[in-house]
Amino acid sequence: MRALRIEIHAAMAELLAYPGEDFHRKVGETAALMRTTKPEAAAHLDRFAEQIAGLSPQQLEESYTRTFDINPVCCLEVGWHLHGDNYDRGDFLVRMRQNLRELGLEEGLELPDHLTHVLPVVGRLPETEGDDLAVNSVAPAIHKMLEGLSGKDNPYEQVLLSVLRLLPQLQTASTGSAS
Repeated sequence: MRALRIEIHAAMAELLAYPGEDFHRKVGETAALMRTTKPEAAAHLDRFAEQIAGLSPQQLEESYTRTFDINPVCCLEVGWHLHGDNYDRGDFLVRMRQNLRELGLEEGLELPDHLTHVLPVVGRLPETEGDDLAVNSVAPAIHKMLEGLSGKDNPYEQVLLSVLRLLPQLQTASTGSAS
């Protein structure tokens, strides 16, 4: 079960990274991976796949950039959503950088509080610690991102809803915003 948790969180992180040539395949593989253990999360990914089915790699890149890079309300930096640009964000960045190092995960080009780093950390931490990070940091940040996407018919909304479905104690809390 731990290996599956790690795999699912890493796969979801890949869907929140800048899309590459094989992005459509990754979406399908991630949905299939979750179908038996997290069917609600898979359903959101299936909707996402339908919404992006006809998009070229260039159109996917443009959609990603408009959604996450140009739109500060929906940036993927968890610490920014929680703390803004104050010192508490710095503490969060330091903790995330330490987690990445201790878990043997590469930081890459994005800051350590970027969802593409935070989700694999959640998946690899001992379950209690990972769940704490998910509930107290990831979920509030995603809810803020979803507010920024509300009513905009953005396909990435489905990816963020799928992430919420992975988080503990939130499967029923997020039901109202799942449609």
